[in-house]
Amino acid sequence: MPFVNIKVTNEGVSPDQKAALIRGVTDLLADVLGKNPATTVVVIEEVDTDNWGIAGESITLRRQREK
Repeated sequence: MPFVNIKVTNEGVSPDQKAALIRGVTDLLADVLGKNPATTVVVIEEVDTDNWGIAGESITLRRQREK
């Protein structure tokens, strides 16, 4: 049973986009690895930008700097 965990920042991913990710990842595992879609689990976690960092700083700070 494949288990896929997708993590994204909580910056407005819509329910339709999440559904497309779940469907797309499930289809990809079926097509590439022959995995059964009925037993494929996909979890999407939305992470606050204060809790996600790149190059030593939070995404919140990076976004503020980019404005």
